[in-house]
Amino acid sequence: MKTVLKRIVPPSWRRRLHEGKRTHMCAAMKRIAGRGLDVGKVIDVGASDGRWTAQAMAYIPQARYVLVEANPHHKPALEAFCRAHPRTRFVLAAASNSAETIRFDADDPFGGKADPAEGRRAIEVPAIRLDDIVERSDGPFLIKLDTHGYEVPILEGAGRCLADAALVIIETYGFRIAPEALLFHEMVAYMRERGFGVVDMSDPLWRPGDRCFWQVDLYFQPLSRAEFSRTSYE
Repeated sequence: MKTVLKRIVPPSWRRRLHEGKRTHMCAAMKRIAGRGLDVGKVIDVGASDGRWTAQAMAYIPQARYVLVEANPHHKPALEAFCRAHPRTRFVLAAASNSAETIRFDADDPFGGKADPAEGRRAIEVPAIRLDDIVERSDGPFLIKLDTHGYEVPILEGAGRCLADAALVIIETYGFRIAPEALLFHEMVAYMRERGFGVVDMSDPLWRPGDRCFWQVDLYFQPLSRAEFSRTSYE
């Protein structure tokens, strides 16, 4: 079948056929882990039912995981997930820049957002700072944010974690989906000011109505890594 494919499909189209495999989270994690990745604890923010953590474990099996999820809909699934995976625990709360209560739009189990716009239905949930749920000795950290425009307050509450982060994965957007949301190029600048550069990307998404770029996961690592000292293509 591969021989037939090479005969009848031009190289440019063969590349397109395999693009999905190259741009998936698993492919990005394989590339990054292959260059060396030292992680003591993974902080999965917006963990839903644990599905992202389950995939990450294949590439960082030695780490401990803390799953942070604000939507109580996922509590039974997270309880079951953590029972099945002894190196994990979960925190049912919204990550933010202060420990208080916060409004959370919980209507969509996989699309909830902290501090939604006025007028939207919301529930009150506890809020936590990432710096308060891990110990300094737990690092180096991998921080993953799937938080629908609420990234800056979370990062503001994670200064200590960022100082010892080996990898930060952030879902970023092409449109300002919330007043406080950063567009993807603004997020790149924001993280660069904090000492991180982009080393990979995965799971780009185009909105169905007009096929405009909607979102992409960006992978940030410290600018102190040797990869950033190289400026050639080879």
